[in-house]
Amino acid sequence: MNVRGRAADIVVAGHICLDIIPALPSHPEGLSQLISPGKLVEIGPASLSTGGAVANTGLALRRLGFGTRLMGKIGDDAFGRSIRECLDAYGEGASDGMIVSAGESSSYTIVISPPGIDRIFLHATGTNDTFAASDVPAEALAGVRLFHFGYPPLMRGMYEREGEELVRLLGAAKAAGATVSLDMARPDPASDAGRADWRGILARTLPIVDVFLPSLEEILFMLRPDTYRELAARSGGEELIGMADGPLLSSLAEELLGMGVAVAGIKLGEHGLYVRTTGDAARLQAMGACAPNGDALAGWLGRELLAPCFTVDVAGTTGAGDCTIAGLLGGLASGQPLERALLSAVGTGACNVERADAVSGIPRWEALQRRIDARWPQRAPGLALPGWTQAADGGLWSGPRQGTDKL
Repeated sequence: MNVRGRAADIVVAGHICLDIIPALPSHPEGLSQLISPGKLVEIGPASLSTGGAVANTGLALRRLGFGTRLMGKIGDDAFGRSIRECLDAYGEGASDGMIVSAGESSSYTIVISPPGIDRIFLHATGTNDTFAASDVPAEALAGVRLFHFGYPPLMRGMYEREGEELVRLLGAAKAAGATVSLDMARPDPASDAGRADWRGILARTLPIVDVFLPSLEEILFMLRPDTYRELAARSGGEELIGMADGPLLSSLAEELLGMGVAVAGIKLGEHGLYVRTTGDAARLQAMGACAPNGDALAGWLGRELLAPCFTVDVAGTTGAGDCTIAGLLGGLASGQPLERALLSAVGTGACNVERADAVSGIPRWEALQRRIDARWPQRAPGLALPGWTQAADGGLWSGPRQGTDKL
């Protein structure tokens, strides 16, 4: 199947920044001993790459072979020029969709990512804060089949005024006929973004969103702050994924479906990707240009699945969730059944972590599908899933099928 499509079958918009990634040594006692006050740590050379949802998800889709336009906002400064150079290194014209704002400072991130330790970001939001719905003109949406927006919690204009700009932007994409996808980020609890009314923002936004793909920590922080704090206290930190189980995931997804999305996904890091879909056939059919239809519709209706990660040697985890999203969106855009789209998602994420940077490990779509077909081993999910069943081929775990409307 040719997945290239038109030049802009897919638009990935939202947060973009310049990532500065120093090469760090491993340390048996963890990050606290590697980086401590007053200590000189010898490190390797730093690499420059683009980060954020636009670069990670967008470039991953381009490397997979999908026609994708990247739309992020940058300044006319040195970091902005570096961002464009990094994007264009992945293909001529990759930076053509960038919105350049004169006199503003581009966003950058220092990525602390030692081997075997989850990453830490030191981030300056820059021009992302002034991104507005008007930055995506109507002509940019013409003919677009899938519109993905990422990281509104790191973009002041997207969460201020109860998410008014986010609702306006996603509404325009939906009105243009595109399938609308949304990814989040976890804000600093002490920041303005952390104090925003995320339940209210999501209540206004999710009826427009077809595919919603937050991480477990993100959605707990936004919808169930008491549970978030309780689990954080029990875990001794903010890495809560290992404390998830089937009932918690099901109840979160049920709430998200009730808020209006058709497909609720929750990223689970090393434990894989969880997805639950609506049992309302009409809602699935209203997903826009990439909606499953015909015989494929039944396979997406009222499902609850978990795709464990594929087994790889991990070089770094930067952009793993974003690349997992790229694989899922690629499966949706190319008409894959839900089960196969989930394998494409965790497969893309697995290819990502085989390299230290975000996207250089992503292969062409056909090569990814061949690797999946070659009985690529998967990890056990490592979560309690009472009442779930494992597929005969071992690839996916399935929850109880939900009630569905008649087709």
